[in-house]
Amino acid sequence: MDISIIIPLYNEVESLPELNRWIAEVMNANNFTYEILLIDDGSNDGSWNWIEQNSVSDSHVKGIRFRRNYGKSAALHTGFEEAQGDVVITMDADLQDSPDEIPKLYAMIKEQGFDLVSGWKKKRFDPISKTLPSKIYNATASYVTGIKLHDFNCGLKAYRLEVVKSIEVYGEMHRYIPYMAKQAGFSNIGECVVQHQARKYGITKFGLSRFIFGYLDLMSISFISRFGKRPMHLFGTLGSLMFLLGSIAIAWIGIYKLVNLAHGILIGRITQDPYFYLALTLMILGTQLFLAGFLGELISRSSIERNTYLIDKRVNL
Repeated sequence: MDISIIIPLYNEVESLPELNRWIAEVMNANNFTYEILLIDDGSNDGSWNWIEQNSVSDSHVKGIRFRRNYGKSAALHTGFEEAQGDVVITMDADLQDSPDEIPKLYAMIKEQGFDLVSGWKKKRFDPISKTLPSKIYNATASYVTGIKLHDFNCGLKAYRLEVVKSIEVYGEMHRYIPYMAKQAGFSNIGECVVQHQARKYGITKFGLSRFIFGYLDLMSISFISRFGKRPMHLFGTLGSLMFLLGSIAIAWIGIYKLVNLAHGILIGRITQDPYFYLALTLMILGTQLFLAGFLGELISRSSIERNTYLIDKRVNL
């Protein structure tokens, strides 16, 4: 099979018929063999009824329905597990991503050898309240991850099949799939300017809060990728450094006291010196950080991570 198209959706029943026709026209015009994986993330507007009905008449349409709303990352993770095509395309269901871009993305993977190609909506039909924070967010994400992309959050992306089978998308980390791919050893990541369509039906499911959560997720994934399997490297180093500084400070205070006594100079008790308590605090915090790193190391070496999503129904799978 040439292409697997994964479409997470939540209450998009109005756009599904047009999106399905559009995809079919593009696929047939290019003689692609394909499957459409519609991941219903707990919709309550009739989206699943449409998927069930059309899966009977169209063998390309396959569906998975979650029992409740888990989020986009969960939908993509489940779609990645089921995908069978040589190239995997992800796109949103709201018609803002154009299926006409699929042949270009497919060629970049198959002919140009990219592991992952991310769409870049260079010209957007969004208000400045969304575009300006998006530019700042993408610039920050590009700097932190070291991946030069203009639009991390673009839903339209193409992957080599091996990529999606080698990464685990969880939480709200779908924004950073390129970074996950890079960490998994797939460093040939490209970018392609794609057309942005104005929303035709419904309302957006994401507000400005996604930029706040995006920064938090960025810090989280950056930390996990660097220290998730070796927390002792961070906490142990910080703890040891703080304990050492505290010990040096305590020793200095003690030596200072002894030197003054040797010269017959009477000074107050060590416990009356505020620096003594600062040094003691450093030693205590250093010990706690070291123990946190040690416990984290034990947990990371013994735990088995699992993503469990309650799937309600499947069709054509």
